[in-house]
Amino acid sequence: MSVQRNKLLRVMGGNFSLASTMIMAMVLILSAGITLETIKPVGALPLSTSGRWIVNEGGGGGGERVKLACVNWVSHLDAMVVEGLSQQPVDVISKGIKSKGFNCVRLTWSLSLLTNDSLTVRESFQNLGLLQSISGMQANNPSFIDLPLIKALQAVVKSLGDNDVMVILDNHITQAMWCCSNTDGNGFFGDQHFDPNLWIMGLTKMATLFNGVTNVVGMSLRNELRGPKQNVPDWYRYMSKGAEVVHAANPNVLVILSGLNFDTDLSFLDKQPVQLTFNKKLVFEAHWYSFSNTQAWTTGDPNQACGQVTRNMMRMSGFLLQQGWPLFLSEFGVDMRGTNVNDNRFLNCFMALAAELDFDWALWTLAGSYYTARGIVGMEEFYGLLNGDWSQVRSESFLQRISAVQLPFQGPSEAKPYKVIFHPLSGLCVLKNAQDLLILGSCSNSDIWEYTEQKILSMKGTDFCLQAADGEGKQVKLGKEWSTPNSAWEMISDSNMQLSSKLNNGTSSVCLDVDADNAIVTNACKCLNNDKTCDPASQWFKLVDSTRKLT
Repeated sequence: MSVQRNKLLRVMGGNFSLASTMIMAMVLILSAGITLETIKPVGALPLSTSGRWIVNEGGGGGGERVKLACVNWVSHLDAMVVEGLSQQPVDVISKGIKSKGFNCVRLTWSLSLLTNDSLTVRESFQNLGLLQSISGMQANNPSFIDLPLIKALQAVVKSLGDNDVMVILDNHITQAMWCCSNTDGNGFFGDQHFDPNLWIMGLTKMATLFNGVTNVVGMSLRNELRGPKQNVPDWYRYMSKGAEVVHAANPNVLVILSGLNFDTDLSFLDKQPVQLTFNKKLVFEAHWYSFSNTQAWTTGDPNQACGQVTRNMMRMSGFLLQQGWPLFLSEFGVDMRGTNVNDNRFLNCFMALAAELDFDWALWTLAGSYYTARGIVGMEEFYGLLNGDWSQVRSESFLQRISAVQLPFQGPSEAKPYKVIFHPLSGLCVLKNAQDLLILGSCSNSDIWEYTEQKILSMKGTDFCLQAADGEGKQVKLGKEWSTPNSAWEMISDSNMQLSSKLNNGTSSVCLDVDADNAIVTNACKCLNNDKTCDPASQWFKLVDSTRKLT
């Protein structure tokens, strides 16, 4: 995770506008009474790739899609011990990960772990003066305290496996420390602390060590390549070599390659693919935060910013999906306190693209606090899913919201795609209730929509199409008039997410919106005048292709 995040974490807080506060309140209202959807068991492992999809072994040679809906669990910091074990029993944490809808963990590790393999957990804590962590570990995970560091890591992997959680081992850094900056000496091959030969040895050892451990399904070769020495020729030279040694030592795992510039840039692959001796195991990863595009979120209105950063993401890494490669967004995250305006706007944009492209992802981070980080003992992590003592979720509304993209919308299926109308702010979809009114609800209960060349949104299998209301603040309706001004819906604004239609007078335009009662209404279109204080998120809707079986 980039050092840029640390600079911006508190700087970009600030006060919400009244409109933003109302929108956040609406998310809580919409989430009430809607339960998290459960990810079904992964099925036969190991995993492989089929075009842009990650699939399991399946039956009869045809694998089913397995969408990686992961959370990062940190183990690369100074102590070289998986975080949180002084706060909660390991099985409690593992069970909690699964119960919150995640099916995998991106487990970070440093090369220092392997060069200190005789060091025990107790000794590591003692060396750092972490006496409270020793007491916490003895209380919550007494069997860990005198294990060698690598054995402690293996025990966490086993706990995850026992709870049906997959693991991706991520070589995060060389030295055990907070990551990352351009000048920490760990950024690129040949840096002061980045010996390519040691790295190859470390990858080989980890791949060998976990060969046969079924729930270890992937290895990410190196986190956030960066710094003044980075260059494309050396990327191909060393990343290809690392991929080959991992596959030779453990042919079962997915081999995951990161990009340049803090893993935001894979654009060089557009013209020169990676040449490897194996196939059906290669995945690419990228990172995306609000601070990846700080200027866009700070200087533009949210419509402009979302359009700009989405185009940039597609140019730098998203194009790989179009070329038939799996793309794993192995880090994204936001300040869970909800006070970072840029993060909140970014999340709305991220949710839209995550639903549309249906990529695999990993949230940064699980940790509510660290043993020690950046010289601060017990440092609290506000990007953490859990609170400071790891006892509960920091933001239930966030967890409910991302549950929509924990399940796959699509996959390698012969089923004909249909469209759902997805609302990124809430993580819900448009559906018709028992009173024939349009509301937001679970995307697995969505109605099936079609969007015609004439820009008509019709409910598949019926004669009904979506029609604008008779005025602002009034509910939209389903009707059979397909040729009136208020039956055509055009995507407008730079975000390409505001659905605009005409009122019956044929002149005034309105946009699809959501009111405080969870009803789909029309209101004046927001944020079309380059006002960076404006927030259009309640009016953002994305037409998403889906083959998900509806319940």
